[in-house]
Amino acid sequence: MENTIEKNLKHVHELLSKGAFIEAMDTYLHDDVELKEANDAPKKGKAFNLKFEQDFIDNQLSEFIRYDVNNYAINGNHSFYDAVMELKLKDGSTMLSEQTVVTEWKDGKIYRERYYHA
Repeated sequence: MENTIEKNLKHVHELLSKGAFIEAMDTYLHDDVELKEANDAPKKGKAFNLKFEQDFIDNQLSEFIRYDVNNYAINGNHSFYDAVMELKLKDGSTMLSEQTVVTEWKDGKIYRERYYHA
């Protein structure tokens, strides 16, 4: 199981590093996924999360700058990594997010994921 998770996680990181957020989500989100930003309520379901991300891209994102993954670890059906994401928004501001991502995998897909931001 860890080999599949590691292979899929590396591909997710490859896609994110190119700004291919929708492709990464469409490929690797489980249909019953729950994504949780810090202490916010989880966003449930693949379709909902894809629409939420596409709305952000269409309405707020001006330019993808970078998504750099620094370290990762896998334990059983969980993966952990830290990353830096930088985006230019349509209002002219820059969004810089340092985050730790904790993921629970199911059937080779992201089942539950939580983002801890700094």
